[in-house]
Amino acid sequence: MNLTLHVWRQKNAHDKGRMEVYQARDISEHMSFLEMLDVVNEQLVEQGIDPIHFDHDCREGICGTCSLVINGAPHGHQKATTTCQLHMRHFSDGDHIYIEPFRAKAFPVIKDLVVDRSAFDRIMQAGGFVSVNTGGIPDANAIPIPKYFAEKAMDAAACIGCGACVAACKNASAMLFVGAKVSQFAHLPQGQVERERRVRAMVAQMDAEGFGNCTNQYECEAVCPKEISVEVIAKMNREYLRAATKKS
Repeated sequence: MNLTLHVWRQKNAHDKGRMEVYQARDISEHMSFLEMLDVVNEQLVEQGIDPIHFDHDCREGICGTCSLVINGAPHGHQKATTTCQLHMRHFSDGDHIYIEPFRAKAFPVIKDLVVDRSAFDRIMQAGGFVSVNTGGIPDANAIPIPKYFAEKAMDAAACIGCGACVAACKNASAMLFVGAKVSQFAHLPQGQVERERRVRAMVAQMDAEGFGNCTNQYECEAVCPKEISVEVIAKMNREYLRAATKKS
């Protein structure tokens, strides 16, 4: 198939940036979206043009690095799919595809389609850990956890921190991400030691990074490649209220 790509090009964080048009020719429907960009970049290099810069790592839908807004939707229009797992068979010959970086004050553009998402790292450093000394690897059933809480913790832990929730929210809220990380530990016995301190610290860091508040319109849930539920936001709010009542 032959496609017309409208790609955001930006030299650095201070450059104004602009959309540029490229042709993607003889693209196989079996390629992933990133493989298609690889082909286009090879052609650009042959022409002496600076290739399109974009993030990628595992290309298996696990790491969340492939943060692109495709035709207005973070990771594209395919539900529960990361960009690297989005295949060209979901597009049609002759399509015009618009490709942009994630847009958020807390995610400044580094170059082209690459954004700095280290704000997420700082939020995790603020409280996304447990201090319980677990020693060696325990048996699976050594610490009895009710099935309900184990499943809730695992559902929240599925978050890969890609930032699609931020890119989809009109307020650039990170509450789905932070809610998932808070909920993950709040449901487990190992996470009880820092329970109050964790939610206060992570929410404070989220605010300090410049993320907005939740819009309650569920755009975050709609675009999440791991289908994290907005229930984690409600859980985080309850945890924060609980911590506030116990704060000395």
